[in-house]
Amino acid sequence: MGPMTVLLAGATGAVGGPLTRALVGAGYEVLALARSEESAAAVRAFGAEPVRADALDRDRLLKAVDGLAADAVIHQLTAMKAPSRRLTADNPTNVLRSRGSANLLEAAGVLGARRFLTQSLVLGYGYRDHGERFITEEDPFGVYRGTVSDHVVTGLVEAEERLFAADHVAGTALRYGLFYGPGTWFDPTPGSRPMPVPLSGGGVMSWIHIDDAVAGTLAALKDGRSGQAYNIVDDRPARFGEVAAAARRGRPGLRLPGWALRATVPYLGDLMLDTTLRVSNKKAARDLAWTPRHRDHRTGMAAPARSKLPLAG
Repeated sequence: MGPMTVLLAGATGAVGGPLTRALVGAGYEVLALARSEESAAAVRAFGAEPVRADALDRDRLLKAVDGLAADAVIHQLTAMKAPSRRLTADNPTNVLRSRGSANLLEAAGVLGARRFLTQSLVLGYGYRDHGERFITEEDPFGVYRGTVSDHVVTGLVEAEERLFAADHVAGTALRYGLFYGPGTWFDPTPGSRPMPVPLSGGGVMSWIHIDDAVAGTLAALKDGRSGQAYNIVDDRPARFGEVAAAARRGRPGLRLPGWALRATVPYLGDLMLDTTLRVSNKKAARDLAWTPRHRDHRTGMAAPARSKLPLAG
């Protein structure tokens, strides 16, 4: 039996870039969606085979995969390089999670793929103060509060519901914590742009280093159960201010009063001021035999930058 073939959508993103390298390094054959020659060259340099198509262009996508075969599809497409000042229902990431998911699920049928992994986020548990208790996959997912953050929750719910409703693939959703590390909003690379955080330090959140997100994805590809979601988070939740300070490594950061942060980017008010979210990774440890190499941001930010990959369109 030959190596497993994977179609990866989002192969040049903060997660998708290092995931491409990891899949190739683990012996997978990787077909990577590429909208441009620049992104095609990036994935080709890491041993993946570019498939020139846009996940939002259904006809072009299905034509591009016609005649190809894959065992699995991984959906890592987002458009979250910077927070939008005005978040709307049709923001690009939501479109990728709705129409993009639908198109990729159809492409999986053309490819004959029987496995499908999709990127989700723990934020679907709700932008509110969840208290000291650790949230598990048994808690309600798709919790709304009547604010701008509902748009993000809607996108996450739609992506998961589309996946779990599909009967031609074994679907697994990966509910990542907030990402930190190279290429993310909280990037320790010298010269990276600092993310504004509340002067107070903000709420407590569950996090995941990019390298651990990649390792969790590989584990789910191998052992993830159909119809299941897994929290891919580290062991020790932390405040936004703590993570931002670790990312800057002593360099000046950008800290704003809560009212100013909320006025500048209302979504960041919901996320950083109103949300306390401690999430458990025990199910992933049990089912996937996965645990984070970086237990928290302190060790993760100090680790060598292994995941940096030039981003392309």
